[in-house]
Amino acid sequence: MASITEQRDAPAGERGAELERRGLALPRGWAYLPLGLFLVAFPLFAGEFWTVQIGAYSMILGVIALSLMFLAGYGGMVSLAQMTVAGTAGYFFAIFGTSSEMSISLGWSPWLSLPLALLVATLFATLIGLLASRTAGIYTIMITLAIAVAFFYFTRQNYELFNGFNGFAQIAPPAFFGYDWNQPQLFYYLTLAVAALCYAAVVYLGRSTFGLTVQALRDNQRRMRALGYHVTGHQVAAYATAGFMAALGGLLLVFLNGRISPGTIGVGPVIDILIIAVLGGLRHPIGPFVGALAFVLLDNFAIDLIERERFNTVIGLCFLAVVLFSPDGLLGLWEKARRALARGGRPRS
Repeated sequence: MASITEQRDAPAGERGAELERRGLALPRGWAYLPLGLFLVAFPLFAGEFWTVQIGAYSMILGVIALSLMFLAGYGGMVSLAQMTVAGTAGYFFAIFGTSSEMSISLGWSPWLSLPLALLVATLFATLIGLLASRTAGIYTIMITLAIAVAFFYFTRQNYELFNGFNGFAQIAPPAFFGYDWNQPQLFYYLTLAVAALCYAAVVYLGRSTFGLTVQALRDNQRRMRALGYHVTGHQVAAYATAGFMAALGGLLLVFLNGRISPGTIGVGPVIDILIIAVLGGLRHPIGPFVGALAFVLLDNFAIDLIERERFNTVIGLCFLAVVLFSPDGLLGLWEKARRALARGGRPRS
């Protein structure tokens, strides 16, 4: 494994080829221009349901799953507490701001409550990182799951701060710059902007010194420690970075639903984020958004074919099929199909 300095000094073409081999590079040329134009124009011809419940909701789940992809895909740290961090941001925005429970909510200005909610959630993610960085592999999964479950029951049983089972309702997005962000098209574009910024940030971090260090720690912590890198410090910083992204997604989720309750951060939603990330693919930042879109489409239209209670069975079978036939998720299937077309459909010799 090359050192971080050697990777940075490598020619740009070689670094790009290596990133492309890993599935981490952006498509070359103008490949994203048609997609970008389609996403921008989507609300102009789609109805409110497709704009908000499909488009915006998919991007919100994609942002939260992207935070997991950053930890697991780049750092090899599978955290099941990303929805918990997202829910923390939503809860504290309701506590600091306004909601249906003004006996608990402080009624502060959105200009203050929003950044404070992001700060609290990021600090919580940092604390999770301090605990999880002492473990590895299955133990990281178990400790983050334990934190998620503990926080779920804490919010459900605490009425003084989190209002227990009922949570908070009537939470509206801030009226920044005089616009009503509850309006479907405006909310869609707000979500699109946040998703695009988070995606660009992950792509940039993946190619930065910090991102390359995190990837090197994933491959060989002992060697990186021998080279003088602070392993725990970089891992905690990765958790904090992913936590900030998850918090952004959590705030958007609260704006979409207008409420936050223990059901938002239950075991089901926690596992859903893992399914979304793996379903789309953990090797490229676009994977979580692909997985989120597939998940939301199944969630909305599977009931036309099966009973609602059997949705988890369907999504579980899809998850198993993707894991068995394409460990790299739906992006892996796309890559296999692309290579098969490039070979003219002929099997490899």
